[in-house]
Amino acid sequence: MTGTSSSSDIVDRFAVTPWMDRVGRHLFERPKLMRSLARMETKLFEDRMEDIPLVSPIWVSGLARSGSTVLLELLAAHPEVATQRYRDFPPVFTPILWNRLVDYMARKDERPEERAHGDGIYVTSESPEAFEEPIWMSFFPHLHKKTWDERIDAESDNPEFEAFLRAHMRKLLYLRGGSRYLAKANYNISRLEYLVKIFPDARFIVPVRDPVWHVASLMKQHRLFVKGETAHPEARAHLARVGHFEFGLDRVPLNYGNATVTREIEGLWARGREAEGWALQWAEVYGYLAATLDRNDALSEATMVVRYEDMCAAPGEMMGDMLTHAGLEGDFDLAARARDRLQPPGYYRPDFTDDELRAIAGRTARVAARFGYEMG
Repeated sequence: MTGTSSSSDIVDRFAVTPWMDRVGRHLFERPKLMRSLARMETKLFEDRMEDIPLVSPIWVSGLARSGSTVLLELLAAHPEVATQRYRDFPPVFTPILWNRLVDYMARKDERPEERAHGDGIYVTSESPEAFEEPIWMSFFPHLHKKTWDERIDAESDNPEFEAFLRAHMRKLLYLRGGSRYLAKANYNISRLEYLVKIFPDARFIVPVRDPVWHVASLMKQHRLFVKGETAHPEARAHLARVGHFEFGLDRVPLNYGNATVTREIEGLWARGREAEGWALQWAEVYGYLAATLDRNDALSEATMVVRYEDMCAAPGEMMGDMLTHAGLEGDFDLAARARDRLQPPGYYRPDFTDDELRAIAGRTARVAARFGYEMG
């Protein structure tokens, strides 16, 4: 997406360049073609990738607006990791061939620009980004359909997807010269058991955030995305291709096996009770996480839950703990970067009525206590 750093035209950051819209539409309307091209690419570079080991892949996953993007950026700066970047889109299924083409094209000097979220995160085409979701959607077409259960758990089995994902991970390691795959994939909260079954040595980092502040951020982003997609209809299609259904005109509540809760969330939103709807969504996501960690010892061992407030209070220490959990060699520069990047948001504050605060507390208190939050 294009953009400027001026707050007066923040909605225009949602404008999608015509070439990206055309190429994206052409590819994503033909999922079988994308998979065929990806398999062709795998065959072309098979001899250069077959000996690349997949050692302890790392996933950052949490409900949107939990701090996952900042964690991705910090971890992606580590020299051992390889991750997807903005430059990989639209043909995310064929990263090697596409990046070779991009490298041959004339490049203009880039200045970091604030992303459409208006949250103080500045990016270029080389910045890490979350582009794993289109692969999941291609092999699990039921995803993001509100009536369907989103969970892909330890009982799930999809050998074709698993082989495809492994090949894709090796492509990124080969392309970026890394030894550890890293991805931000917020929707993977409902897939952690499946992933740890496929990759027993995987490491997961899950950010969680005080429900009041988290709900405030989610509401702010939803309002912004509705405005942006209304002003730039091409952005709506772009975000659907990328696999972002958290906000905007195509917002879909997450269904973690309880259709009654999903319908209730949707009903609250439809009646204008945004704060309560988001609070129930928060409780559903992190309640599911807590229950999954409690019943799955292997997943619990592989997962580090990080409170956003703790990251802001002691960024260097928390960065060190995350690197240790991920099995990455310590890097003091990353601790310094964390101290520069992690801080409480200064661009908004919660502005809830007393009724809304009571609703948030009522919907989240039980689950929030599991993560050390006391709701008034």
